[in-house]
Amino acid sequence: MNTHDPLAQLLADRAFAREAKDPCANLCVIATVDADGQPQARTMVLRELGPRLAIFCNETSPKWREMSNSSRIAITVFLPSANLQYRMMCTTEPVPATTVHESWQLRPEPPKRMDWFYTLNRPQSAPIESRDALLAQCAALDLPDPMIAPETALGLYVNPEIIERLDLNQPEGIHDRRRYQRCDDSWVQTVLVP
Repeated sequence: MNTHDPLAQLLADRAFAREAKDPCANLCVIATVDADGQPQARTMVLRELGPRLAIFCNETSPKWREMSNSSRIAITVFLPSANLQYRMMCTTEPVPATTVHESWQLRPEPPKRMDWFYTLNRPQSAPIESRDALLAQCAALDLPDPMIAPETALGLYVNPEIIERLDLNQPEGIHDRRRYQRCDDSWVQTVLVP
């Protein structure tokens, strides 16, 4: 059994990528299955709340139903500046509303406005007549003052159960691939053929 913590390594690798101005440093791809059994993948911001990972979403989004109704989701993080890939199988649990609302305050103005648009006007992924109509309707929103998060702003902690780390930076050209599986409070490491 190896006591290496791949989650701590992921956080360190993301910090390195942010320092390197990697545009993917804060992003991930989340894979789910929709109500029709079709696979869905989308890019989202993967947040760090202390030592935990979390994703935030609006309850009106189809992805919210897919993520919150599933017992597991898959997440991929690719850090081009470090030439690293992480694949994770995760369980989820709700982020407390107070934490969501505090974190929401750190968002830029346009995403805040969109959260209110989803809540007051049209849900995420709904058809709209044009981009111009979207921009005009967003600009015309009557927003609360002071600005607070709508009740539809929600979050999920993602709890990795399996993490695979693929390091493409090997001097001999053969990638280093390792799987870590959570076992109680530690991780069991297995080296895999890349």
